[in-house]
Amino acid sequence: MLEITSDNKLKRLIVVGDRVLIRPKNPVDQTPTGLYLPPTVTEKEQVQSGYVIKVGPGYPIPTPTDDEPWKETEEKVKYMPLQAQEGDVAIYLQRNAIDVVFNNEKYVIVPQASILMLERIEDLFT
Repeated sequence: MLEITSDNKLKRLIVVGDRVLIRPKNPVDQTPTGLYLPPTVTEKEQVQSGYVIKVGPGYPIPTPTDDEPWKETEEKVKYMPLQAQEGDVAIYLQRNAIDVVFNNEKYVIVPQASILMLERIEDLFT
């Protein structure tokens, strides 16, 4: 598992909105009968799984409008956080994933709505 530390470059990445950065698990390249599949077959599977590396801030919540327009308001955006957390194992729909290569490592960026299920392992990074 790849951990985000201060000395690696993953810390510089900022995931925006309701997106999640996932490192795909190594797909099974062999069928139960022993045939080896080319990488193009396993990458096109409809459902994939991987490790959640970074999570965006979430869904923006609109700020309420005041009836007093002369009041100074601080325009701070508030977000409703996502269910996914760093270190989770995610099962997601491949058709909505965007492939990204960073430091010769393959990642996918997936919207929260494309994640079907999460498995949370509490002591993954400890």
